[in-house]
Amino acid sequence: MGDDSWESLADHFADEAYASAKGLVRTTVLHQQLLEHLPAPPAAVLDVGGGAGHQSFPLARAGYDVTLLDPSAAMLGKAQQRLRKLPDDARHRVTLLQADGENADEALDGRRFAAVLRHGVLGYLEDPEPLIDQLCRCADAGGVVSIMAGNAHAMAVRPALERRWDDALASFDASSEIGVLGVPTHAHTVEELSDLIRDRGIEPARPLPPTQPNLPPRRTQRSQLTGIAHPHRVE
Repeated sequence: MGDDSWESLADHFADEAYASAKGLVRTTVLHQQLLEHLPAPPAAVLDVGGGAGHQSFPLARAGYDVTLLDPSAAMLGKAQQRLRKLPDDARHRVTLLQADGENADEALDGRRFAAVLRHGVLGYLEDPEPLIDQLCRCADAGGVVSIMAGNAHAMAVRPALERRWDDALASFDASSEIGVLGVPTHAHTVEELSDLIRDRGIEPARPLPPTQPNLPPRRTQRSQLTGIAHPHRVE
């Protein structure tokens, strides 16, 4: 897995970005939306690039069997710290695994999951297709694949809210930016992601409602897409 590129970012990502009001609202809204699509607990959930467990640990509290896979030892260290704060029953339902998402199927010995998540970190990849291939491969027949990523239709929202008008105008034709962590991120459209998962035997469901309800759907900064694995697909 090479150098840990997240080592210098782990504190800011886990202790500041996700601990902020924005981070708490986003994870709470996504949790409620996910529950509308997930099978009943104790179904098995895989969180690929799950970081410190902000999205998947609430699922463990709700009774789900959670596997959090992440390539970063620093982020898994943050997850371990947060894991110790969970109730015993929830803590025992969580497995932490260090591996690259692009090698998830091999790292998991071919295990399949009722739900596979990739929330908030797809944009850090130059080419998302190998990772999306693994997300879809790890989903059991009839299972759920949930992706939350930057919305390419809404790149102008952040600079506009910050009154950076020149940057906002330039962002209408952009699909990448320097994100809140100070590193480049790439945005995607629901249509683009739908095509990628459909090509891999996952039928896109309706995009979930926006996490910023005061903004029109095509102008929210994050888009979430849920797909259902075709029950008769051949891998």
